Amino acid sequence: MKVQKRTGEVVDFDPSKIEKAITLCVLKDAEGHLRGAATLSVAQRELVKSATIQVRQVIERRALDGVAHIEDIQDQVELALMRAGEHKIARDYVLYRERQAQKRLAQKPAESPTVLHLLDGDTRKDVPLEHFRQIIAEACTDPLWRADPEPLFTLFERSVYNDMQVTDIDKALIISTTPLIERDPNYAFVAAKFLNRQLRREATGAAYSTAEMAKVYPDYFADYIRHGVEIGRLDPRLLDFDMQLGEAIRPERDDRFRYQGMRILYDRYLIHENERRIELPQAMWMRVAMGLAINEKERERRAIEFYDVLSTFRFVSSTPTLFNAGTTHPQLSSCFLTTVPDDLDGIFEAIKENALLSKFSGGLGNDWTPVRALGSYIKGTNGKSQGVVPFLKVVNDTAVAVNQGGKRKGAVCAYIETWHLDIEEFLELRKNTGDDRRRTHDMNTANWIPDLFMERVEANADWTLFSPSDVPDLHELYGQAFKERYEHYERLADEGEIALYKRLPAVQLWRKMLTMLFETGHPWITFKDPCNIRNPQKHVGVVHSSNLCTEITLNTSKEETAVCNLGSVNLVAHLELNPVIYESGDECRREDWPKDQLRTEMTPEEALRHIDKERLGETIHTAMRMLDNVIDLNFYPTQKARNSNLRHRAVGLGIMGFADALQKLNIPMDCEAAMNFADVAQEFVSYSAINSSSMLAAERGSYESFPGSTWSHGILPMDTLETLRASRTDGSQIPAANGAIDPDLWNVLRESVKSGMRNSNVMAIAPTATISNIAGVSQGIDPIYQNLYVKSNLSGEFTVVNQQLYDVLVKLDLWDEVMVNDLKYFDGSVQAIDRVPAWAKRLFATAFEIDARWLVRMAAARQKWIDQAVSLNLYVAKPSGKYLDELYRLAWASGLKTTYYLRSLGATAAEKSTVASGTLNAVAAVTPKVCSVLDPECEACQ
Repeated sequence: MKVQKRTGEVVDFDPSKIEKAITLCVLKDAEGHLRGAATLSVAQRELVKSATIQVRQVIERRALDGVAHIEDIQDQVELALMRAGEHKIARDYVLYRERQAQKRLAQKPAESPTVLHLLDGDTRKDVPLEHFRQIIAEACTDPLWRADPEPLFTLFERSVYNDMQVTDIDKALIISTTPLIERDPNYAFVAAKFLNRQLRREATGAAYSTAEMAKVYPDYFADYIRHGVEIGRLDPRLLDFDMQLGEAIRPERDDRFRYQGMRILYDRYLIHENERRIELPQAMWMRVAMGLAINEKERERRAIEFYDVLSTFRFVSSTPTLFNAGTTHPQLSSCFLTTVPDDLDGIFEAIKENALLSKFSGGLGNDWTPVRALGSYIKGTNGKSQGVVPFLKVVNDTAVAVNQGGKRKGAVCAYIETWHLDIEEFLELRKNTGDDRRRTHDMNTANWIPDLFMERVEANADWTLFSPSDVPDLHELYGQAFKERYEHYERLADEGEIALYKRLPAVQLWRKMLTMLFETGHPWITFKDPCNIRNPQKHVGVVHSSNLCTEITLNTSKEETAVCNLGSVNLVAHLELNPVIYESGDECRREDWPKDQLRTEMTPEEALRHIDKERLGETIHTAMRMLDNVIDLNFYPTQKARNSNLRHRAVGLGIMGFADALQKLNIPMDCEAAMNFADVAQEFVSYSAINSSSMLAAERGSYESFPGSTWSHGILPMDTLETLRASRTDGSQIPAANGAIDPDLWNVLRESVKSGMRNSNVMAIAPTATISNIAGVSQGIDPIYQNLYVKSNLSGEFTVVNQQLYDVLVKLDLWDEVMVNDLKYFDGSVQAIDRVPAWAKRLFATAFEIDARWLVRMAAARQKWIDQAVSLNLYVAKPSGKYLDELYRLAWASGLKTTYYLRSLGATAAEKSTVASGTLNAVAAVTPKVCSVLDPECEACQ
């Protein structure tokens, strides 16, 4: 490690100086006077020690080529003191630094160096600093936006030093840019350009400009494909394509990446050889497009069509498809669902299957309900079973051991039905207390809840737990058949025919579910009956669980592992901000509303006008073709997965960017206009996806198990709502299947699907965490998390600023350093910032400032159009037993199939970054008071 001083001199890194500086901060105030004793107390020594370690770790991780700037080290000292809660000490340190900076400014020489001495290998080059000023100015200019190059150039000057390697200049440009993103989110585009410059140097040997890449790409791309095949990374069939495809690549589309998206691609998606990236971003999109077009008759034309929707972020395939399409191991599917049988061979075969599926980037959902409960009789050994939990511990450790191709963590979710005798111990799997041998700290868990249980909760009645070895058919039943059989087993238990059972108040178990959900985040709440009653494939099986992210609802059995293939449409790329209201003769009137007013009322017909229907229809038609191609091209780690996928051909088309779309339309998330937009947007996606699958069936044939499906009877997803409503004692809160699309068009579609569907299932809304970051839009259907925050993932830490908020505040002349500091102080919230107008506060309310019941209602509006499910995160700032009870009962009563994470604010505020003005952003720790068991009578729970 080296340290670059302010003079540009580079010296050896001496960690003892950090310890000394922190010691002086603790002992003395900004004026240099002792705060108290001249020696450190035991607590102060611990503070100095931990802060020093923290600063060293951060600096060693972030240092450019092993060289850290002295200012960066001091920034980290300041931040370490803030993290430790020593706000007075940190404030004095800020003031001290400011005084020292003023002294240096007064003593600064009149002229700065104009030439930088760089090393290119062993050769020394003299490069004028003005050359880099020009590079920075070009990067800060774009047809759609502009960033100020001067502060960036100032930081760049501070970051570079003589005898630096030329290849490190790109890193210096990036490091100089990222701190400015909080000041202006357009710097995220600038940082992405610099990372792309580094990437182009790595892949091609030169840091070409975007204009130069237009000439370079055709030859580079052909060489890349050939070399990728030679080294065994790319599918040899890609060589069968006409390499003139390189001319269809549009390098200017690289400029639409933000830094976070480009960094994720660089670190995890782009193909490399011995850690050197050989694949550029547009080459990745084309490689994926070619990989999905291999079997097409007009493969070049289709590859260009696929490339165009991917590279413009109109549609983005799921992560496994982006990782593996066009490679020698094309495992392109996203989700795998399995049912675990009740025998030792079957259990360990299921664990082995988990490992094989996880190896190639699959997310897993395991149905563990059939496995007998603790204390059940084992005929083969004349012993008693240890239940489900010990096996789940093995599943947990397998997920840790076999990560997803080394690119992301292995992930699995275990499901158990609410009547399983091990359910109470299952609820506690994620607790941090108790016997660690019966805890699973890394895997996810979910409740698979039948409607009968919720009805017993509503009626304040009892609930009976059984071992599945005594009631094996309950797992295969739902609706009225389940109710009758379950009550039969209860009578047998009362008569002494079933010895191993437990009876308890349903409300007691429900409270424990909600308590564990709040305390540990698990198990998630999912509902068995809506998944099965509305299942288009109920003629050939039963849905026994959902998947890792709770949006997939497909049949599973001992013979079939369900597979789903995902991708998401970007709503933001398909908006009509000023749609045509009417067109008559030469007159064309477009809608134009005041940009400083909210739109809280909007009819479904008005909402539909804000969707570019032609463009969105084209995107979905192409996307469905890509998703269907995945099934035939896929590499299947297990035969059960292959059989199921080829037989049923399920895909899951989702959406992302919903929150961004609302904000662009000036619609807050807590109003009827948002409800109607969510409803209508999903209706159009549903219509287009079903229509596209029907058209594909006319071209390619229907999926094998189509006969007997609800599709074959002309029954669409929205038509199954009445069946669900009729199955319940009170189905009044399930939304009606009203829409904005002409009913005659739906009727025509019903007749079309009777003739055939290419896919058994066509829609599912996934969380889209990573692909949304790549596309630079909000995740799935989630609200904006915060308007300014630091996001951490496997690629590092990224400052995220809400672009819509920035644009509005710039127009109102409110975006300045004070606003940035206020946003930091208030954890990305605008609610307490007085000068932000009231309408903007409502529009830019963050996830925890929106009543989660609106999220449930919007999800229910979407669910009526969808044949699978919605991955629904619920954000609750201050959970209480009463509120959580109402929220999850509403989710069930509204006909939702599943929910996902319950997210609540942590005990302490989010990490702050330092503030240039010297004003510290400190938020006191807040620990919500919640009983260990949620109690409706408790004042704190309420």
